[in-house]
Formats: sequence, structure tokens, C-alpha cells
Amino acid sequence: MTASPASARHPYLDHPGPLPFAHRGGAAGGRENTAAAFAEAVAAGYRYLETDVHLTADGVLAAFHDPTLDRVTDRAGRIADLPWSEVARARVAGSEPVPRFEELLERFPEARWNVDVKAEPALVPLLELIERAGAWDRVCVGSFSESRVARAQRLGGPRLATSYGVRGVLGLRLRSWGLPAPVRGSAVCVQVPEAQYGIPVVDRRFLRAAHARGLQVHVWTVNDPRRMATLLDLGVDGIMTDHIGTLREVLRDRGQWA
Repeated sequence: MTASPASARHPYLDHPGPLPFAHRGGAAGGRENTAAAFAEAVAAGYRYLETDVHLTADGVLAAFHDPTLDRVTDRAGRIADLPWSEVARARVAGSEPVPRFEELLERFPEARWNVDVKAEPALVPLLELIERAGAWDRVCVGSFSESRVARAQRLGGPRLATSYGVRGVLGLRLRSWGLPAPVRGSAVCVQVPEAQYGIPVVDRRFLRAAHARGLQVHVWTVNDPRRMATLLDLGVDGIMTDHIGTLREVLRDRGQWA
């Protein structure tokens, strides 16, 4: 696969082949978004890690997917309503603490982070952390909220890598069908499912439209090896997976594991 033009646009994308993302560190292991999960992914050779951030009531960025602790920890409550001292007592899968995103940046200095900003209050603290850590080349910010992505682009400027929000992806999909649609913003990639509401998103036309604009295409969340191979044959630029061993094996078999 030849590199898309986006690979020259931002240092976040300086990987020689398809980007393998460990989704929540490899959520299939049951310890999603924990330091232990990310350590396992890094030990397996992953350089790109996907996580999410929420802001606690006292202003700490927690690496956690859900707005509440209930689903994956032994405690309950909305993260936005709790101080960090309470969130820190929660245990994922009964044993692993919820990490601060700042801790993850420090612990894995060679990793690149794809960060889904789950709530508006987390955005500015995240950008401030990236500035303090000098991590502009190590973080890509995304969100389903188009306004949140636009605000991130406005505040971060060209130093910040972002993916498109839902509206930007829709505009790109319409353009790939030859329909007039605006695609605004300074994103370096689009991060999409294979299909949405039964409508295919990723196909050759979508990839051509994205690559023509210098955008990489990263697909989430793909756990079946046959689907991984099909997408790589199409020419996608990255795959996010819960099953980190499976994706590594597929890429190794194809000679694309860098």
C-alpha cells in the first residue's frame, strides 16, 4: 500500500505502513483503558494506542470511556460529579485502577495516542496537558461532536492532529458519491466504522475521496481477521482493534507489521 498524502502533513502519522491501533489498549482482554492494558499492547509492539478522556469534578483527566464508572468497575457514579480521589478508588475488572491521562503520557513516552474527548469540559484541560508535555506530535484528538472537533482545531492550531467529526465524515461520503457537500476543517484523518446504519462507509470511492484531500482513513473497531484483510486490501491507512494479537498476526502475515 502506498502512503496517502496525509503522512507528510503531521508527525503523528509518521508510521511506514498501515497504523495498528490498540483500541482502549485492547479491550478484549477485559481491562480496557488501564495502564496494564496499554503496557500489554506496547509490549506486543503497538505504537498507536486509543483511549478516551473525561474530566473529574476537580479537574483531573481520567482515561475512561463511559460517563459513569458502573459498567467496568466495582464502583458507580458519573465521573464528572466525582473528585479524582473517588475515581482513583475504582477498579476495572476488579483489580486495575483508572489511570490519569497525564500518567499514561509519561509512562509510555514512545506511544502515539488517539484520544476521543467524551465531554466538552475535558477539551481545554487536554490541550493544556498536551502543551505542558510537549506532546503535539504524539496526540490525535477526535470526537463525535463536530463543534468539539472544530474548537480543538481552533485552539490547537496546526500543531494539533485531529480527525473529522460526524458531519465532516458525512460530507466526505457524499463527495465520494459525486454529490456537492462541504468538508471543512484541518483534520489529518477520518476515523470511521465500516458501515453506519446499514450504509457502507468505507469503500474504494471513500478512500479515493479522503486520500485526494490528504486524509488518512482509520477504521474502527475491527476484530475479525477476514475483515481486517479485506480493509487492508482496499488500502485503509489504519485499523483499530480490541484483539491486538489478531491484528498483529494479520499484518505480520502480509509483511505490514512495522
